[in-house]
Amino acid sequence: MWPYPKLIAHRGGGSLAPENTLAAFECGVSWGFRAVEFDVMLTKDLVPVVIHDDKLGRTVAESGKVCETLAADLVQMDAGSWFATKYADSRVPTYWQVLEFCSLHLIWMNVEIKPAKGLETLTGKIVGEMTRDFYQKLGTPTVHFPLFSSFEFDALAAAKLAAPDIPRALLYKRIPNSWHAELRQLEAAAIHTNHRNLTHARAKQIKQADVGLACYTVNDLERVKVLQRWGVDAIFTDRLDLDWTLV
Repeated sequence: MWPYPKLIAHRGGGSLAPENTLAAFECGVSWGFRAVEFDVMLTKDLVPVVIHDDKLGRTVAESGKVCETLAADLVQMDAGSWFATKYADSRVPTYWQVLEFCSLHLIWMNVEIKPAKGLETLTGKIVGEMTRDFYQKLGTPTVHFPLFSSFEFDALAAAKLAAPDIPRALLYKRIPNSWHAELRQLEAAAIHTNHRNLTHARAKQIKQADVGLACYTVNDLERVKVLQRWGVDAIFTDRLDLDWTLV
């Protein structure tokens, strides 16, 4: 069973705002989305921040690596001008800031744990601990607990130890034959995968196992309809501006 929203804004604002910024999350809210996906990695001083690339330069107008940059420096960097000049004031948010924003606006979160190479276990542990601490401070969540996902098995395993009450999803570009064993090991609730590599037969196997199934990044309504017929539970999309009432 999939208890979460069925339509999820990819990186906060999809293709309509600079990804993984508070401006992106505000954009998602303005389009009526109440579920977001975003990426979390660690800075040099082990602060979880919301950013996709491990190297700076694409969405942040600096050079270097996130894991080699202090949080105090990173959060001052321009993370919006690459998208449009009106977003020049957008900065890299901390994970805690995004937790607060989403809680305030009743937004459900898919938190992709995205560790730098060699930091898989540490990233999962710290993200898990921060999430656990946030909800202990908050009390009862206003929406469902977030869902952790990651391509890195060790990161999810560490998050499970740190925050066992936060559910987990295995993230695959292409679902391997070992998916069921890995799912059991992590006591995961769902599988997320690239829709281009999903087959009807594999989707059927997963749904027969009573496992949640979500697909990224789907920007065509006709493809969404096909995936829904296959039993896919949720869609990550960049196209917040499509007429989603048609599916």
